Amino acid sequence: MTEAILLVGGKGTRLRPLTVNTPKPMVPAAGVPFLTHQLARARAAGVEHIVLATSYLAEVFEPHFGDGSALGLSLEYVTEEEPLGTGGAIRNVASRLHSGPDDPVLIFNGDILTGLDIGALVATHSSSGADVSLHLTRVEDPRAFGLVPTDGTGRVTAFLEKPQTPEEIVTDQINAGAYVFRRSVIDRIPAGRPVSVERETFPELLSSGAHLQGMVDSTYWLDLGTPQAFVRGSADLVLGRAPSPAVPGRCGDRLVLPTARVAPDAKLTGGTVVGADAVVGEGARITGSALLAGAVVEPGAVITDSLIGAGARIGARAVLTGAVVGDGAHVGADNELREGVRVWCDATLPPATIRFSPDQ
Repeated sequence: MTEAILLVGGKGTRLRPLTVNTPKPMVPAAGVPFLTHQLARARAAGVEHIVLATSYLAEVFEPHFGDGSALGLSLEYVTEEEPLGTGGAIRNVASRLHSGPDDPVLIFNGDILTGLDIGALVATHSSSGADVSLHLTRVEDPRAFGLVPTDGTGRVTAFLEKPQTPEEIVTDQINAGAYVFRRSVIDRIPAGRPVSVERETFPELLSSGAHLQGMVDSTYWLDLGTPQAFVRGSADLVLGRAPSPAVPGRCGDRLVLPTARVAPDAKLTGGTVVGADAVVGEGARITGSALLAGAVVEPGAVITDSLIGAGARIGARAVLTGAVVGDGAHVGADNELREGVRVWCDATLPPATIRFSPDQ
């Protein structure tokens, strides 16, 4: 049996206001909480037992997923009393693992959407005899990431902080946020204090002579840490660009959940999701966006690459591009919200005093 740890304790600060009432892994992507996609992909790869390392809004997870049996999994939940970082969170759940000292334990970050071949990562770990194996991906511009160079056999040779100059960019390989640990290595992480697996655990293991193996898998990969990335990830799931067995419907240009209501002449494209009990009015045009449960889009509104929170309302003829509207907020008629605008939960923007044509 292969078991896993899912790190779902982050506050999701960069995703606010979406994460004011909901922890980041529970924000819906393609119609279901994002965590559902991760759990379903792990189960499809043969994982049976998963421990969720929770912290922020920890009380939300178990009522939704229960013991995991609906997904064919056995789920357990461990809550940090104080934030412990990635390494500390892994160590904090060690007592719930069933694996023997040399068995592999999968570890995932709860905000990464990926097409990683999980089975191949486990096989690489076993065949290489590594203490820890890391999923690596290649990016065009690695300056925002930590670099992970490897030798000709894939063995990790260093962990380099975010490069500042062209000379420091010695590889385009970055840590993609999924690992396989030898079970005994988890017990070596200090207990009871914050530990960063990226900045402390991995460098210390490397300096002590441990075998860290990298596996480059450059299939779909996206860090969902920003609203723009989250909206894109949801759309890519709907379009079928990002693989998941948990999308509640056929992949295509749009996903409308069964209890939603969409006017016959409304146009939904680009992987748009209309959540449960949401309403889209006459003549509305929505592209590459996500409407969460109970959201309302009034007639003639134009919404592009935006995320509309649960119970929010977008007024008639409003135009939103790259915007995020929090739960319960109300954007009045004829407003225009451009790239990067965020409307806080339950806020109200009055109708605009000057009307304009969305085609101008």
